[in-house]
Amino acid sequence: MNTATTQASIRREPELLGQTVVLIGGSAGIGFETARRAQAEGANVILTGRNPERLQRAAGELAALSSAAFDASDPAALERFFRDLSTHIDHVMVTAGSPSYGRLVDLDVAQASAAFSDHLVVEQQVGRYAADKVRPGGTLLFMGGTGGRRVGPGSYSAVTAALPALTASLALELAPVRVNLIAAGFVDTALSASLLGDDLDKRRDQLQETLPIGRVVGPADVAALAVHIMANTALTGATYDIDGGQQLVS
Repeated sequence: MNTATTQASIRREPELLGQTVVLIGGSAGIGFETARRAQAEGANVILTGRNPERLQRAAGELAALSSAAFDASDPAALERFFRDLSTHIDHVMVTAGSPSYGRLVDLDVAQASAAFSDHLVVEQQVGRYAADKVRPGGTLLFMGGTGGRRVGPGSYSAVTAALPALTASLALELAPVRVNLIAAGFVDTALSASLLGDDLDKRRDQLQETLPIGRVVGPADVAALAVHIMANTALTGATYDIDGGQQLVS
């Protein structure tokens, strides 16, 4: 077999060639890295985010098809975004929102509503408004965490435990559109840095020493999984853990 034949045999078509991917929360972190990865696989990307300046920079760097600045937890803004899309899309990934770690019994009505709305309600509303925009076989992909694997105090455990059931229910209701969930452990992002503050380096060092993979999980790791889930049309209603083996040693 000559060199030309070998190169031809290993050449593959990009997995998302000609498809359109919407990243809600796509201006930074996991959302931005997933947009970059999707583009590398031939996709066009549409980015949304709350911070207009950061979103503009991200959209410019990626030459995004379009972008829209709004808060995904605002149902009117979310509905308007999907209603105004001028084309059908193939995939929607939601990374917007940040975890809440407050004790359940300490949350007043507004705080409790915000803690659950930032994840469960946003995902439910994305399912509602995106259903008619996503092509059959396309994907809604949500982000959760592995915190629900072990019951503990705080709203984060309760919210992450509920997300797999929400995902499975939407997969049945929205079929043939597929719905899946990524449950991450610690991911080394700017959000993690803001949550941990001065303890960030200590946490990194601890994970590097204890995780079976010998390093911390980064946004690019999650992005690779996300694009695989988008491309593999046999996957729906499932939760995919990505934590570098954190659950095995914690």
